[in-house]
Amino acid sequence: MILFVDNEHPTGYEQPWGERLLAARTRIKYRLEDITGDICLMARYPHVNQGLLENFEIRAVFISGNSAAPAEYDAAEQAGLRSIIRKGQLPIFGFCGGMQLMGETLGAPLTPIGPLDPGEEDPFPEAVPGMKKEFGYGPVDLMMDHRLTAGLAERPIVRHAHTLELKQVPSGFEVLASTDITPIQMIAHREKPLAGTQFHPEYYTEEHPAGRVLIENFCRFAGLID
Repeated sequence: MILFVDNEHPTGYEQPWGERLLAARTRIKYRLEDITGDICLMARYPHVNQGLLENFEIRAVFISGNSAAPAEYDAAEQAGLRSIIRKGQLPIFGFCGGMQLMGETLGAPLTPIGPLDPGEEDPFPEAVPGMKKEFGYGPVDLMMDHRLTAGLAERPIVRHAHTLELKQVPSGFEVLASTDITPIQMIAHREKPLAGTQFHPEYYTEEHPAGRVLIENFCRFAGLID
């Protein structure tokens, strides 16, 4: 069994896009099941701890993105998930906010990308108006050959939806993808199956299938599929 952690704070589901987020969680769970051929347990972040992993014999952890600001979260409710990340004993893949949580837990600073430049258009003013962000489908630049990027185009098209970014790479990790706005778009540990993307590979489409390829590559790296 694998685990998909719903990393959204309850206030995120109160936003105008909350119902879409909630529906997307189920779709992502099913996509992970389709890719791995395994049952995917979905659990909210406060319920995730070592006991849960052991009780359900979890083989890998996938962490969702989130729309709520980091300040909304109670540290005690995140403690179990952060402990699992620090131990790094299981394969872990963080999607967007999941990568941010991973990076921050491992010592990398997380901050807003920054304010919009004078005259710069806000691509999604409904979320943190006046701040730089990336929204919609667009390319990332791959920085090196890596088992996670096998089969991807030089500039794969993926979905973006973020206003925060990691300012440096956690110790032991390297950057695999970048954009001009967000230099750290994908990270992977040099030795362990720990990885994350600032973009959303789980929102792949028939027109833009790169995200599925990336998730499949991670699952092979983690030994979840052949």
